Amino acid sequence: MKITLSTSAPSQLDTECLVIAVADTADSDKPNPMLLSDDAAITAAAADLIASGEVTGKAAETTLLHKPAGLKARRLLLVSGGKLKSFSANDLRKISGAAVRALKAKDLKTFALVLPTAGVPAEDAAKAIVEGAYVGSFDPDYYKSDRKEQKIDTITIVAPANSNAAALQAAIDIGTIIGEAQNFTRDLVNEPSNRMTPTILADRAKAMSDEVGLQCEIYGPEKLKELKMGAFQSVAQGSPEQPARLIVMRYEPKRAPAKPVLGLVGKGITFDSGGISIKPADGMEKMKYDMAGGAAMIGAMRAIAQLKPNLRVIGIVCATENMPSGSAQKPGDVQMAMSGKSIEIINTDAEGRLVLADGLHYAKQLGATHLIDAATLTGAVVIALGMINVGVFSNDDDFYNRFNASLKASGEKMWRLPVEDDYRELIKSNIADIVNSAGRWGGAVTAAMFLKEFVGDTPWIHLDIAGVAWIEDAKPWIAKGPSGIPVRSLVEFVRELGSKN
Repeated sequence: MKITLSTSAPSQLDTECLVIAVADTADSDKPNPMLLSDDAAITAAAADLIASGEVTGKAAETTLLHKPAGLKARRLLLVSGGKLKSFSANDLRKISGAAVRALKAKDLKTFALVLPTAGVPAEDAAKAIVEGAYVGSFDPDYYKSDRKEQKIDTITIVAPANSNAAALQAAIDIGTIIGEAQNFTRDLVNEPSNRMTPTILADRAKAMSDEVGLQCEIYGPEKLKELKMGAFQSVAQGSPEQPARLIVMRYEPKRAPAKPVLGLVGKGITFDSGGISIKPADGMEKMKYDMAGGAAMIGAMRAIAQLKPNLRVIGIVCATENMPSGSAQKPGDVQMAMSGKSIEIINTDAEGRLVLADGLHYAKQLGATHLIDAATLTGAVVIALGMINVGVFSNDDDFYNRFNASLKASGEKMWRLPVEDDYRELIKSNIADIVNSAGRWGGAVTAAMFLKEFVGDTPWIHLDIAGVAWIEDAKPWIAKGPSGIPVRSLVEFVRELGSKN
């Protein structure tokens, strides 16, 4: 997809479709939609439509007008972003994504979207529009024999004539990198497990790293044994036919200071059957997405390499299947993690925290001074927060606050949950140091407490993305399937950290 910039008068732009953002200015339940454009010809062209009441300003509402009077555009698409008083860059992402999905379904190949006149600074608006367009362009139906290729080839962002064109172009370029990284992640997560084994995931990470200039090392079972990654190995031993892979990606700009070094650690379970503690058959096919945390780290590293922040970053993905077999670990087994801690296995379906335990410890060994992990870790976080917020846990308030500030730029929703010492009692074992599952109550918290055992005093953030990594129902701006969360937040945070060096 090509993104171009124009400073022509919107009404004079010759395009297949001109897209205008709409917001509701009403404080009451009765809508009062307003076009976020100061072009009088556009206001006149849409006047009858607005007067009809068909346009309400409700978020992601689309209304198409053919042959609009007084415009060179052949169509006018009004896309609503909700209330004007809360209008944000994230609303623009949704507007852009909704426009892409609506227009490509009509086999249009190009359109122009006018920067809104209110609510969002121009550069932020341009970046958000590009990110939203990439989100909207993705469809998961790879393997349908009758798949119809519908895509937008070119989007023109229309800015005022007095705009800072260089700054807008820079914002477009950043949005393109982030949008492509998010879709790269979604592509990895979307693949079925027979086409996204640990080996294939590692190969994709290596090819990406070679393309963008990252250092990348791929290790197999022999290295895990050498490193004494007993927790990671314990999960992998149930699937010897698909050997585990330890993926290590490094971004090391020459002028970056020695510290901080950020470690990004992702859970890469390419299929999670639950192991001996096998999952119910209903919905198990979706367990191909259990590597979404690892995929997010690979996607984030892709964008980081292209954006070139002045910060050292290490990306680690622990990739394996979790399968039942004669060699699989069993409930009651005791495993030794790389750190030396012993773990009693209560439930083999609590496997993500096992691979992350060794991944987090290894990141520290490689020099990471700060850690973020991402994983589809618990169903409990979905019960707590639904399919709206990522569950965030941290042992360091300052580190968390800096990360939380990046969410304004990313638009991704997250909510902090506790990791207090009182919860540690729940993960104590009678036979080993800790158990890998503490039962039903507070399951997302006890999973985080388990991970906390392996980070020590290192500032750390844990992102439980189980509820948001997969979109259960299509939205006007995004298809059903993988979301690519939390790529944008990770990238925005790294950009912020790098800007301080």
